[in-house]
Amino acid sequence: MNTTAALSHAVDRAAAAAAHSPLRSYALEARHEFLRLLRTPSFAIPSLLFPALFYLLFGVLLNKSNGDAARYLLATYGVFGVMGAGLFAFGVTVALERDQGFLIYKRALPMPPGAYLLAKMAMAMLFAMMISILLMALAAGVGGVSLRPSQWALLFVVNLAGVLPFAALGLYIGTLVGGQGAPAVVNMLYLPMAFLSGLWLPLKMLPAWIGGMAPVWPSYHHSQIALKVIGMDAGGNLFVHLGVLFGITALFFALARRRLAA
Repeated sequence: MNTTAALSHAVDRAAAAAAHSPLRSYALEARHEFLRLLRTPSFAIPSLLFPALFYLLFGVLLNKSNGDAARYLLATYGVFGVMGAGLFAFGVTVALERDQGFLIYKRALPMPPGAYLLAKMAMAMLFAMMISILLMALAAGVGGVSLRPSQWALLFVVNLAGVLPFAALGLYIGTLVGGQGAPAVVNMLYLPMAFLSGLWLPLKMLPAWIGGMAPVWPSYHHSQIALKVIGMDAGGNLFVHLGVLFGITALFFALARRRLAA
């Protein structure tokens, strides 16, 4: 009888430990964050549909005779979509949650350290994944874009990893401004940065001074890596682009973490 009771108690303890494991906490936080934003039309619809609609208009309908334009815009609109997912997922939601006192509530919960930020990061990467798949399907299906399997796969990885610097930048913005002002601040950065980085038009079609300033933007370095995959980049050093993006990610995450801990 005692042996049976001990076994039952051990099983119950193991089940309780599994139910409250840190890994499960991370997974639940990420799942609920994704569902919350997926059910928020003001975030989900623009994030998923705008890059695809812009690609259909400018990459397909207005460039039926120009296959290079469809290939170029596949890479750059992928960056454009990933930028939006990272900046808005962090910049706007973190600012709103700070205003509502939600971050204070989260600190009081018995959840693993970092689960809040990792959940948002996982959600942003999941949206980036969906944006990339949608754009690639349009490019292959109606844009006439033909790439090697390794190029499709590498472009997908570049977009997925490319969300990190924009998530870090968005997180820092979310720690600086209030919930009401965050959408305006993010848009003031998001749209000009996309244009000045050559995401909508190749830099060679823009004034020379815009091309000279382009390397200051993380979106330029991300787009050059994506364009390098399809052989349409400006010929810059890959490790320079990677180093800039890594440095921006580390810098803004460190700055945001410092502000959140204050």
